[in-house]
Amino acid sequence: MSFHANKATCLSSTSTSFRIVSAELRAKARPHRGIADVHKKHSMFSRAVTEANQAETDAASNAAARPVYPFSAIIGQEEMKFAAIMNIIDPNIGGIMVMGDRGTGKSTTVRSLVDLLPLIDVVKDDPFMSSPTDPNLMSPDILKLFREGSPLETTRVPINMVDLPLGATEDRVCGTIDIEKALTEGTKAFEPGLLAKANRGILYVDEVNLLDDHLVDVLLDSAASGWNTVEREGISICHPARFILIGSGNPEEGELRPQLLDRFGMHAQIKTVKLPEERVRVVEERTAFDTSPNEFRKKYESEQRAIISKLDTARELLPSVQVPMEIRLKISQVCSELDVDGLRGDLVTTRASRAAAAYRGANEVTDEDVYSVVTLCLRHRLRKDPMATIDEGTKVLEVFSSVFGYDSEE
Repeated sequence: MSFHANKATCLSSTSTSFRIVSAELRAKARPHRGIADVHKKHSMFSRAVTEANQAETDAASNAAARPVYPFSAIIGQEEMKFAAIMNIIDPNIGGIMVMGDRGTGKSTTVRSLVDLLPLIDVVKDDPFMSSPTDPNLMSPDILKLFREGSPLETTRVPINMVDLPLGATEDRVCGTIDIEKALTEGTKAFEPGLLAKANRGILYVDEVNLLDDHLVDVLLDSAASGWNTVEREGISICHPARFILIGSGNPEEGELRPQLLDRFGMHAQIKTVKLPEERVRVVEERTAFDTSPNEFRKKYESEQRAIISKLDTARELLPSVQVPMEIRLKISQVCSELDVDGLRGDLVTTRASRAAAAYRGANEVTDEDVYSVVTLCLRHRLRKDPMATIDEGTKVLEVFSSVFGYDSEE
């Protein structure tokens, strides 16, 4: 064999050995690269989740910063405005269901309540809006600290108004496992949902009659018990979810199930304005607000302050308002003669009557206070057939007039 042939054979063998060694090294290095890739993916996912949460926080801040239409500037809708004021004075009334024609400003009126809501004490940085003093309104972690006697840092914030969109998932409403902590820390943690955010606040559902049945069931459970229980992915948690439930909808698109309808303390009906003068005024006011919101709001500052002052006074007066036994008996007699199921009608009517008395600055409930709220509290509790429509309130007023000794014409 020649020298050149031997040299070629040696080079070929060396090259083959080099490829084998390189392959072995790559094989050994591959697991480390895989772990690095996993950590890289986790890091990327963590950043994505953080950025998404930050974007959601920024969006919420921007939404809060956007000017809302002044409550005092709303024309008409007296039933809805009065029902809203009663619920702000006494949140235990149980919320409002607003049904009316489309384009009548139902959502605008609801969102205008933000300016009227009082400040409340909450535990700082707690996503459940926990009360620093009431154990029934504390999240599990805060309740544990409270029982241990640990100091709780508090702050005063406005009552939350949380929108529940029709397309929301059950996980977003109730809460679910925190994926970021599960992937980055390997721990099971709960990520609160909208019900946690709405605790001690207002939960608003636009087009509530179009809400999916499974979400309706969730709202029924939480509204009835005041608690949200989550059992999923190895997580078991129960936190307070006491909120004022406000829903709006168009009756042409369908009615609510009687079970959900009964959970609303009051029911207001909105009609389209018919007078041309009022319609023109509404259009002009809305145009002025859209053109210059801040200037428009300044025009109604004094009216807004007057309403807020009156509400503050009414809330302070409410605990001292008394309901005479004679009026209590008559309220129950009205509910009995209307064949209202259960006792929720009696309870809500009594509470709303006390709020009405407090709003006019009185210490005792009168017939006029009951008259002002009885239709709002009972008209939606008369429907036995799910396919039937809600009475305008004529039947309620007839029975009220009979029991309280008034002529129906009065």
